[in-house]
Amino acid sequence: MNRYTVGVGIREGIMILLALIFLSPVYVMLNLALGGSQTNPLLPVTHLTFSNFTEAWAEGALGSAFLTSFIVTAASVVIVVVLASFAAYPLARVTSRLSRSAFFVIMAGLTIPYFIAMVPFYQTIHQIGLLGSPLSLIILYSGHQFPLSVFLYTTFLRGLPIEYEEAAALDGCSSFQVFTKVVFPLLRPVTATVVVLNVIAIWNDFLIPLLFLGTGTSRTLPVAIYEFVGDYTAQWPLIFAGVTISILPLLIVYFVLQKRVMTGFGSGIKG
Repeated sequence: MNRYTVGVGIREGIMILLALIFLSPVYVMLNLALGGSQTNPLLPVTHLTFSNFTEAWAEGALGSAFLTSFIVTAASVVIVVVLASFAAYPLARVTSRLSRSAFFVIMAGLTIPYFIAMVPFYQTIHQIGLLGSPLSLIILYSGHQFPLSVFLYTTFLRGLPIEYEEAAALDGCSSFQVFTKVVFPLLRPVTATVVVLNVIAIWNDFLIPLLFLGTGTSRTLPVAIYEFVGDYTAQWPLIFAGVTISILPLLIVYFVLQKRVMTGFGSGIKG
């Protein structure tokens, strides 16, 4: 029996059309990055060239910017994972009123856009002498990404059975040992989700690095790529070559962790 009907064909056509629409920015990006100085980004490139990548890397000093972005992102994600997972464990297991109140206070941070507190943040960072230092970004990102990470960890932990922890405690493990040896290994799916979400948010951020680092030597990739935009002209081939270089680490992180990302995110929302 032929199950391929007109309705199925229409739905497949719609999905293909949507896929082409979503892929069109990627096509334009690669077309300009590989197409030299062609003026129409929609026309397929006729002569491939990788000179835009080498020129963007050298002219925009993307090597040092890449290193700064990597240090800031890696340090911030490690801090967030450690602090959020440790904070979420008692919030998920302790059912007292104080625990619930602490959880809602942390969740209140999700409702506050960070740009509202940008001025006091800037003044504080300036007063403690960290303006222009990547350490200022690590502090800000760790605090800003903390509430969402705690939410994901807490809701995921609430769905885990407590019997393993009770058995470890009966064997003489301390609370710290129970968490590090029993609980945290079970958090791999949600940890992958937390890592991916935070890497994307921190790696792609433009405003905070521009304000707190400026356009000096210690700048991140988005700020370095922005330098290709002038007052009256923009070097679009170099911009898109830089963007292509910038998104490669994100793709690698996502494809490595993709099997656990949806599991952790779905379990966190369900919990």
